Amino acid sequence: MPRCTVTRRVHFNAAHRLWNPRFSEAENARVFGVCNNPNFHGHNYNLDISVEGEIDAATGYVFDIHRLKTVAEECVVRHLDHKNLNLDVPWFSELNPTAENIAVVCWRQLAPAVAPARLVRIRLWETERNYVDYEGS
Repeated sequence: MPRCTVTRRVHFNAAHRLWNPRFSEAENARVFGVCNNPNFHGHNYNLDISVEGEIDAATGYVFDIHRLKTVAEECVVRHLDHKNLNLDVPWFSELNPTAENIAVVCWRQLAPAVAPARLVRIRLWETERNYVDYEGS
């Protein structure tokens, strides 16, 4: 059967502070700029989840898009939406919640949940101008 890639976009809002405890306050301010605000700051994130697989002859689907939405909400969105990533999300207790690290964490949560399809790309939009792509490692 032919193979296709299917993508679903989900949305969540979250606050964070970019900060490294090994850096001085001055070094944190220099490296992370306004993203180092000690009172945190927020983003309206969009997460594009792309899965690849063979088209099922019976359904015509690679992966049921409604199921992909449900998987995304259960594995990622419910943990991140309207949360302070630094304070409320154990995944970031010792991991700086940069867009890059958020994308990798999302991948780790989603990859096993989409089998037998294969997760091929996560695109995390932090703003409408900035995004991170992650394709596993």
